[in-house]
Formats: sequence, structure tokens, C-alpha cells
Amino acid sequence: MAPFSKVLDLFLPPRCISCQKIVLDPYTLCQDCWEQACFLSAPCCRICGLPFEFDVPDSALCLDCALCAPPFAQARSVFPYDDFSRGLILAFKHGDRTDLAPAFAGWMVQSAASLIEECDVVVPVPLHWRRLLKRRYNQAALLALEISKRSALIYEPALLKRTRHTPVQGHLSRMARQKNLQGAFQIIGDIEGMRILLVDDVMTTGATVLGCTKALLGAGAKEVRVVTLARVLPNKTV
Repeated sequence: MAPFSKVLDLFLPPRCISCQKIVLDPYTLCQDCWEQACFLSAPCCRICGLPFEFDVPDSALCLDCALCAPPFAQARSVFPYDDFSRGLILAFKHGDRTDLAPAFAGWMVQSAASLIEECDVVVPVPLHWRRLLKRRYNQAALLALEISKRSALIYEPALLKRTRHTPVQGHLSRMARQKNLQGAFQIIGDIEGMRILLVDDVMTTGATVLGCTKALLGAGAKEVRVVTLARVLPNKTV
């Protein structure tokens, strides 16, 4: 198989997943794109993963989490949702670039390694069946599946169901998004005592992961941890 792969690379050399320049390994970024990419890392809020601009203790919390801790135990993201990551995510989400899922999941596993160790199952944020029919695939489910392949977590794509077709939330405020999602999720099956890793592509205001987390905890989950490919940072817009 290895010799065949080398022959194939001669005719179809691997290309950067962002700019399409030829690279040595498949599903990677070229040097120029690596330099453009911003990967979120410590120091950050212990709970939500919001990056800090200065060194802080590992136990430090951001102001929002200190004032009102979210129901999920922890959340981490790979990228800030910026000009660079937006292009990759939109190609994956709306441009049928489902081939990007393995690379993205690999980065998510690295970013959320400590979270994954604390979980039993991995669950994607669900799409309503109408939106799934229109889009043809759930990008969060593709990421969750690839994460399960790279970890010991059990993949449970049908555990969380979206029962209400909510309007697109891009133009809504945080409070409006939370109201929009009230009662929109249902648990299918027994999750009593489970530690769940919830997966989505982008965390904007956090309303979607909050709605999912509340539904999971309300049905008996022991705790929920969240990993997303990107997150919108304060004072930034989608």
C-alpha cells in the first residue's frame, strides 16, 4: 500500500487544505498558512477556555464564568473564528468539503485532550431533519465520528435530537438565541451517569451548546464537556 501511495502522490500530490499549495503530507497546512493560523491555547479560562492575554493560574476564570458558571464542566476550541478559520469552516460546512473532517478532528483531539480523558461518549450537536435534508450532512456529526476514531469514546449520533426547527440564528443576540432554542432538544435513550463530550463546529454566543447541555444534564448525564472547531471571541462578530 505504501508504494502505491507514493505513486499516487506523483500524479495527485497532497495539497494544503486552505490554499491548495502542494505539501508533503495530506490534510495539512502549508508553512504560509500555518503562520496565518491562530491556535487557541493556555493561558485560558479554566471553564470556557476563553484565552487570556497575560499569564494567569490554571484555575483562573473569565469574568462571565466567575459571575455565572455555565452548566457544562469545560469547553475548548481549536481556533478563534477569524478570517483564516472562517474560510476553512465555511468550505467544510457549506462547500461539501467533508474530506476536511479528519484534519479538523485531529486538531480538536489535541486541543481537548484533557476533556476527552474525562468523558465516556461523544455526541454531536444535532441538526433538525429539515436542515439536514437541505444540507445533506451534519458537520458536527462528522467531527464527532472522527474524534471517536481517535479516542476511546463511544460515538452516539442519535442520543441528542433536535425536535424543533428554529430560525437561523446568525442575526440574533445572545438572549434571543437562548430563547429561540428553549425546548428544542430531546434525549433519546438512557444517559444516566454518563460523562458526555458535546461536539460542534463553531461556538458563537454559546446558546446552542447551553441548550444541549441543559437537556443532557436534565436527562441524567453526570457532566458535559464541550469541544468546538472554533469560537467567536468577545467583541467579534460572525
